[in-house]
Amino acid sequence: MALTQRLEFRQSQSLIMTPQLMQAIKLLQLSNLDLTTFVEEELERNPLLERANDHVAGAEAPTEVDQVSGEQLAEAAARNAQDAAPTTYTEWGGGASGDEDYNFEAFVAAETTLSDHLAEQLSVAFTAPAQRMIGQYLIDLVDEAGYLPPDLGQAAERLGASQAEVENVLAVLQKFDPPGVCARSLSECLAIQLRELDRYDPAMRALVEHLDLLAKRDIAALRKICGVDDEDIADMISEIRRLNPKPGMKFGSARLQTMVPDVYVRPGPDGGWHVELNSDTLPRVLVNQTYYSELSKKVGKDGDKSYFTDALQNATWLVRALDQRARTILKVATEIVRQQDGFFTHGVAHLRPLNLKAVADAIQMHESTVSRVTANKYMATNRGTFELKYFFTASIASADGGEAHSAEAVRHHIKQLIDSEEPSAILSDDTIVERLRASGIDIARRTVAKYREAMRIPSSVQRRRDKEWSTVNSQASAGTGLEEETPSRRFGLHKLRFGFA
Repeated sequence: MALTQRLEFRQSQSLIMTPQLMQAIKLLQLSNLDLTTFVEEELERNPLLERANDHVAGAEAPTEVDQVSGEQLAEAAARNAQDAAPTTYTEWGGGASGDEDYNFEAFVAAETTLSDHLAEQLSVAFTAPAQRMIGQYLIDLVDEAGYLPPDLGQAAERLGASQAEVENVLAVLQKFDPPGVCARSLSECLAIQLRELDRYDPAMRALVEHLDLLAKRDIAALRKICGVDDEDIADMISEIRRLNPKPGMKFGSARLQTMVPDVYVRPGPDGGWHVELNSDTLPRVLVNQTYYSELSKKVGKDGDKSYFTDALQNATWLVRALDQRARTILKVATEIVRQQDGFFTHGVAHLRPLNLKAVADAIQMHESTVSRVTANKYMATNRGTFELKYFFTASIASADGGEAHSAEAVRHHIKQLIDSEEPSAILSDDTIVERLRASGIDIARRTVAKYREAMRIPSSVQRRRDKEWSTVNSQASAGTGLEEETPSRRFGLHKLRFGFA
């Protein structure tokens, strides 16, 4: 076969990610604080942009100063610049043209805050949306030292959850790192750390519950209450002093940012819900067409004309992009409220299965767009302020082709089956799958195992051993009349276990 050279022409179509499209995507996923910073930078860079509040209210504004919704500005920019793209990709924050523009601080890892550290553990500990939402609500209440308010009754009321549900989630949060976090008092904080060390015996519990006596140095009263001798009480006090009374402080003083909602949800007069954007978070900028017209007449150099033409096009595009961003957020938020009406009306237990595709199909947008909108955006509701992504919950298909079941409901069903099992008939994961399918829930074995582990429930083998041991131990205690273990003896066993003298 002979090799020859030839010239061919081929016509093809391809989608090119223009700088404008890349910047539109960036604007969509920015938080309101980051968006404000970005707009301020553009106001300093572009002479044709100005704040809307620069015009005095009630004063007659020039007719040439118009919002981007006016098509004349876009058409003028298109005619003059022939649809030229914004100046450079670097100008829109996508890269650097020189060393002087390179921001080395962007490569420095941000310090992990206590809230971020707890949120990471929360995503692993819970998969049920209701529990995850309760957990995030509680994490937002944790102060810098790692403590929660003493009374969490308001949290249960706001979320529409029972006090027991909040307490169950709190019990898991109190097992998070650092030990002692999410306590409601100093005594509870120390007790959590002692349990972590397997040192919370009855004598130590009595000491922790009477810290006021320790503060008064009333050692004699403490020794009497704890039922231990002088040596034991001295060791116990030393153990207490080695604990951390403020576990959250190890993360340092984090930079606090006020959570400003992007959307407000309020009860409507017709029994529904009214969704509106937070106008305070929406940057208001205008394009000064008058200034551009005057400059166009005076500027003689081609380079200067090109600069101001690009500035007009960029300013026009930015205002349109901001307007489109606001409309998209409102549209997505409204659909989320419609889909999760049960949550707003009855509480967290009524969250419906919801994914990005369901919202995207309903509002005729792409899933990636909905994903970007729900990131870093917050909704203020009658039950608190939540990030939009928390309203998306997993769903489990129905075995009979009916309505899908929420993951939370399935987890609750699994827990009920395990709680009601007999010691002689421990349910394996395969058996649980069969019973769930008989109830109309189509679920895989690995999903059952994942939900079981997330609820801190041991395997069937371990549960069988635990229940057999519990039965044997209770029978032996009842039949032999074993001597009750005293606090002092219990503490002595712990001293041997930890190698104390």
